[in-house]
Amino acid sequence: MVAAAVLPWGGGLPAWIDVPEGSKRAFMELKRRKVHRYVIFKIDDRREEIVVEKTGAPGESYDDFTASLPADDCRYAVYDLDFVSDDNCRKSKIFFISWSPSDSRIRAKTIYAVSKNQFRHELDGVHFEIQAIDPDDMDLEVLRGRASRT
Repeated sequence: MVAAAVLPWGGGLPAWIDVPEGSKRAFMELKRRKVHRYVIFKIDDRREEIVVEKTGAPGESYDDFTASLPADDCRYAVYDLDFVSDDNCRKSKIFFISWSPSDSRIRAKTIYAVSKNQFRHELDGVHFEIQAIDPDDMDLEVLRGRASRT
């Protein structure tokens, strides 16, 4: 486990959060083997690491995914969007979503914001990143619009 530094403003917030192999493996299973439609990650404060909270089977819908996100706490997620391009080709794009709803605690928002870039860097193969504070920020049509422009 990587040692956690303390941020300059105090409060014991770790500047470095460990990403265990199990979390990296879940992402690779989504990316390469299409075992998951989505993976939701949460920060385990006690162990100072990012762990898999939930995975979605390939047949699960986008509504299943969004319903799995808490209304009052932060999470990271990756979602594998399948779509048909304008030239009628089947494509897939992976989205990294940083979920930080308005009703979440300030401490959680801070920890997730500080560790986001480090975690995102661990996930090689993400095509798009979305910062969402309410469901409209990550509406399925928003994802489709972003994906279809490539």
